[in-house]
Amino acid sequence: MLKKIEFTLSFDEDLHAYLNKNYSQFKEFRILSESLDARGAPRGRKPKIHYIIEASEKQEDYPKPESLPQFKDLSSKPLIIGAGPAGLFCAIRLAEQGISSIVIERGVSADKRMLNIARFWRYGEMDEETNVCYGEGGAGLFSDGKLITRIKSDLVSYVMNKFVDFGAPADTAYTSNPHLGSNKIRSIITQISKWLISKGTEIIYHDKVDELLYEEKKVVGVKLHSGKKLYSQHIVLGTGHSAADIYQHLVENQVSMKRKDFAVGVRIEHGRKYLDQIQYGEYCAHEKLGAARYRVSYHDHSVDRGVYSFCMCPGGYVLSSGTEKNGIVVNGMSNFARNSPWSNAALVVSVKSDVDLKEPDLLAGLRFQHDIEQKAYDLSKKWATGRELPAMTMGEFLKGRLNSISLPKTSSPSQVVKADFRGIFPQFVNEELKKGLEHFNQQIPGFITDQALLIAPETRTSSPLTILRDKESFVSLSHDQLYPCGEGAGYAGGITSAAVDGVKVALSIMKREKLLPMSLKIS
Repeated sequence: MLKKIEFTLSFDEDLHAYLNKNYSQFKEFRILSESLDARGAPRGRKPKIHYIIEASEKQEDYPKPESLPQFKDLSSKPLIIGAGPAGLFCAIRLAEQGISSIVIERGVSADKRMLNIARFWRYGEMDEETNVCYGEGGAGLFSDGKLITRIKSDLVSYVMNKFVDFGAPADTAYTSNPHLGSNKIRSIITQISKWLISKGTEIIYHDKVDELLYEEKKVVGVKLHSGKKLYSQHIVLGTGHSAADIYQHLVENQVSMKRKDFAVGVRIEHGRKYLDQIQYGEYCAHEKLGAARYRVSYHDHSVDRGVYSFCMCPGGYVLSSGTEKNGIVVNGMSNFARNSPWSNAALVVSVKSDVDLKEPDLLAGLRFQHDIEQKAYDLSKKWATGRELPAMTMGEFLKGRLNSISLPKTSSPSQVVKADFRGIFPQFVNEELKKGLEHFNQQIPGFITDQALLIAPETRTSSPLTILRDKESFVSLSHDQLYPCGEGAGYAGGITSAAVDGVKVALSIMKREKLLPMSLKIS
């Protein structure tokens, strides 16, 4: 019989010694959850770790994630557009049941992407088809490898265990903030694609979808940039939040979409040791704690607008992450060891589609993002080469003027250029960022420091559009056989939630093919 046990230990207590002393009647243990609480550390209280343990009085075979019966291949292979987490996990779930698919990726494979991206960071040579956002693994391949998610789904544990199967550390399945690092997730994605190919899945690299093929209100296939046409009864659209050309194509063909809120702002970069000190106090050098994390938020009730941190990268790097030659976008990344001398996070301000977007059309949010990115490039080009990222110290931003002191060193491989970037944003973004920073300094005393950099702009936090789909079948509301999926469709916000959404779409396809009962609830 399995029993669930919850308890909290000091972070430096030995878990196994505690279990052997207090629960000696149990023979086996499995960690279900492990979460660190260091909120009291700056005031001298030891950080705590909260555990949820599953224990057994005898050796048992713990239940594995549910599996489905094996099915045969479908008469027409599903076409999956995009090899990010949504597309790959859709393909995995199908392949597990003997259903092969065709995955189409505009960029190159994960093991080759770094070559293109390194040239961009070092020389500013942009490949508009293979970059930090495009290529196998999607944008998540260069955004820290965090598997944190706030969604509630029975499929989260399935996704986590799949990552472990493909090479992630075992604790990925139970820690509260699992982190693979961009170096590990690249190798994991490569293992996923090798496994898919071994199961009969075809992956087409470096050939983007130019058009969906329509028959009245039905999508029947795709036309690739190479000219090749592919047909299927199931077209999964998992192109990510940066595929502006796909959004334009959908608008032209009257695929049902709606605008949604998103956020823009900056990357803030502190020295890692400084941040560790203000977060962990006297315990900051303890190897068991690692680089400090934080999550901050502020809601300005006077204008009903939020400011919050996003994608925090302890011991990480600030990256140039644009997809166009005349635009600058920033993002954050860290490797598994999180041992960079810097830590960074996005600090972003909510953009309300019904208030802040003046034009009424669906693509107004994309133009809003593009305008900021283009202004950032022009600013960099004015003061440097166009490759460097516009940056100010936090003190300069709060005072509203630059000083004559050189900027602190940065983690960015593209380097930074001192520039007053406030003009690239609408005024409300600057005003709310300032209020947010002052509030965050109350939450984390010492957060405001002249040694911290603000680097602009962070614009690709999420899609500004939702491609509407049926809640039960996951099929487009306007076009049959089209399955909008993942972050680009507006149904995910990170690696894990995108992967979960891909699994949901795979299960939906099986239901439609009557391989699963129509009564099955997908959640």
